[in-house]
Amino acid sequence: MAIALPANAQQTHKKKKKVAVVQNHRRKPSRSRSPKAESPIAAVTHYTSPRTAAALASDLGIFLERTRSGDWGVMVTSVSRGDTLFSRNAGAELKPASTMKLFTTGLAFNRFGADYQFSTDAMRDGAVSSDGTLQGNIILRGDGDPSLSGRFMDGGPNAPMAALAQRVVAAGIKRVTGDVIGDATAFDDARIPAGWLTRYLGAGYAARVSGLSLNENVVWVAVSPGAGAHAEVALEPMTTTLTVVNNARTVGGSGASLRMSKRSDGTITVTGSIGRNSATRRYSYVVDDPALFTTGAFRAALQAAGVNIGGSTRLAVTPPKAVKVASIESPPLSRMVSAMNRESINHYAELLFRDGARGPQRSAQGTVANGNHAMHQFFAEVGADTSTIYNADGSGLSVNDRLTARSMIQLLDYAHRAPWGPEFHASLPVAGESGTQRKRMKGSPAQGNLHAKTGTTNDVIALAGYVTATDGEVLAFSFLYNGTDRWTAKSTIDVMGETLASFGRD
Repeated sequence: MAIALPANAQQTHKKKKKVAVVQNHRRKPSRSRSPKAESPIAAVTHYTSPRTAAALASDLGIFLERTRSGDWGVMVTSVSRGDTLFSRNAGAELKPASTMKLFTTGLAFNRFGADYQFSTDAMRDGAVSSDGTLQGNIILRGDGDPSLSGRFMDGGPNAPMAALAQRVVAAGIKRVTGDVIGDATAFDDARIPAGWLTRYLGAGYAARVSGLSLNENVVWVAVSPGAGAHAEVALEPMTTTLTVVNNARTVGGSGASLRMSKRSDGTITVTGSIGRNSATRRYSYVVDDPALFTTGAFRAALQAAGVNIGGSTRLAVTPPKAVKVASIESPPLSRMVSAMNRESINHYAELLFRDGARGPQRSAQGTVANGNHAMHQFFAEVGADTSTIYNADGSGLSVNDRLTARSMIQLLDYAHRAPWGPEFHASLPVAGESGTQRKRMKGSPAQGNLHAKTGTTNDVIALAGYVTATDGEVLAFSFLYNGTDRWTAKSTIDVMGETLASFGRD
């Protein structure tokens, strides 16, 4: 199917002898999509190289006509010169998908600074005798740290709790007469944000929210061949608060035929067989109660470190007179934000959004309502209209989230000038090179140049960030599409990004 190019593309062709082409990378449509929802657009799209603001606006406007249905909100400005280069429905309140993470990023950086570190603490509420006996309880107090996993530590999923347990032992505790208590009251008890669809809830990208979280609130069931007839089953990270029933067998060969099931009480049952020569097979489950899961992992790590524990495992508030025994700190906030934005990790965004509500003084509980209040305070500082944004969550997964292309541009402009602006820029995926953009806009002027956050759900395609024009000016852009013609919208967004990278004012 032939595609009509904007008039400016013909002028560009004469100037440059050829028009660059970029292969549009498509995902396979989901099974629930009708074949009619496939885009009729050809697989090859063309960018232009406009040389005036008017020509750029004309080209972008023509590109937007390619979608057959749906709603656009688009705005492009020059943060270098301060002028608006293009606007289309910039005040329309639309679902942002994961571009909402940029708002969470701005809030977190603005409240904490790029170097801030969270601290998950082991506390005691009793005295320690000369023989290392703690006469009382040991408490694991959560600080809303999203990074407690093997992502930033060597040693895999068990590493964080193992490290903390070793520090408790180093502090002189060898035995605990009381309980192991988890304190998750940094956040409220709402584990699933409003607007998360039921079909999301079994997937790791929709892990539950808690002020005391571990391994991004996903547990791995690792099945290995055993020395005898039974297979070996382990949880990663190990925890005492999940029950595993192992009915799996070790058989000959190198294959595996395994089945996993999880009961309503959280018990995981493993059946089937694994070959004696098979590698370990791993299966993931979203944890229903992250705080209890994490507390059980702390207990398991203490026991593995040789600490004898007399009491039970439970959740409670840390007593006011409890004394800190040991801590494990997060990486700097800038590293966590880079992981969040480049790989679009919802778990990080949910915790950081609620952390933003608490602030460095931990003066409020991490709730969605408090997060919205903190976000509106931040946006008042930005100088933007707070009525145009609503956070049902921090990640953009909720169908209730709303923002405008204009509010996104206001955030991008503010972030570009903020003290934490370099870290904000550095956290964004790079077209054709990194993160969620590594396969997009390859071979075009946008590759290695355009830095932006992606957003994708069943009815949203979005991209927001920065690109440097050929004359050196930095452009901020927000492309928001809500509708069913997603594949055309994605191609359109890519060609608009490539066009911005090719734009320059003569």
